[in-house]
Amino acid sequence: MRPSVLALRALNLGDLLVAVPALRALRRHWPQHRLHLATSAWLAPVVELIGGVDQLVPANGLTALDGVESPDVAVNLHGAGPESNAVLDALAPRRRIGHRGHGWDGPMWTDDGHERQRWCRMLAAHGIPCDADDLLLRPPSTPSIAPGVVVIHPGAGYGSRRWPVERYAQVAARIGDRVVVTGTARERALASAVGVPDQDVLAGRLDLAQLAALIAEARLVISGDTGVAHLCYAYRTPSVVLFGPAPVEQWGPPADGPHRPLTVASARRGDPFADDPDPALLGVDVDAVLARAAELPATPPDRRRTNPRRQV
Repeated sequence: MRPSVLALRALNLGDLLVAVPALRALRRHWPQHRLHLATSAWLAPVVELIGGVDQLVPANGLTALDGVESPDVAVNLHGAGPESNAVLDALAPRRRIGHRGHGWDGPMWTDDGHERQRWCRMLAAHGIPCDADDLLLRPPSTPSIAPGVVVIHPGAGYGSRRWPVERYAQVAARIGDRVVVTGTARERALASAVGVPDQDVLAGRLDLAQLAALIAEARLVISGDTGVAHLCYAYRTPSVVLFGPAPVEQWGPPADGPHRPLTVASARRGDPFADDPDPALLGVDVDAVLARAAELPATPPDRRRTNPRRQV
């Protein structure tokens, strides 16, 4: 039986996408091992687009991973606390890779730097080379239902990251292109408030594979700091991304991509779980969004370019 590596990242879409460079590094370092990823089951379509993951192990947060055989290597890409360590310790791995603390060896956790860099630094400290710029996804196998449109994604998990919907509506009215609005089924009323025709309100109508295809072939995406923004980074889709409680320096786009982050950092309150928009988000006005959108190329070069050497 082939030896195995199990990585834990039981979070949401954006959290998975910032871990792509680390997952690619594990695949390259152990090409003969089976690579298992413990993450939320609904992320399976995006896990397929990462490439190189042999099996998704369904994870419900940090509950026990039932029915999983002891891996040769366990990698904590989830955090550095006792709960995530305990989930992996329960599998009795032969080797553990993570941050120092709670019985684990490794580098100390620090709060500075970008999330992609955080996990690459951690792997490098364990002797595993990692390229934080290796974040592009494979092209979706399904075609976009609306190629070349402007996508507005007004929703977010918490109110702290939701720019006022009336401002999104003003952007949609002035952008000068067909606009479609995405979101979950629960966000359909919010999406409808952007004011586009009903057939262009796609909230609750797309599965994750269809959403990835829509983003990959969009002309422009305007959203908050959400999983949709990270899909833009993974496909080099032009985007204007509005940041509230999270620093751009930690969660923002790669510097060389067609992306324009907007925030008023001096006003940041920094509470990601607040019900109302962070002041750093409210400080961004409609004219600023439209100005940044006008700076972006209509057809970005090599948007879906991937490096075959990295597609393992």
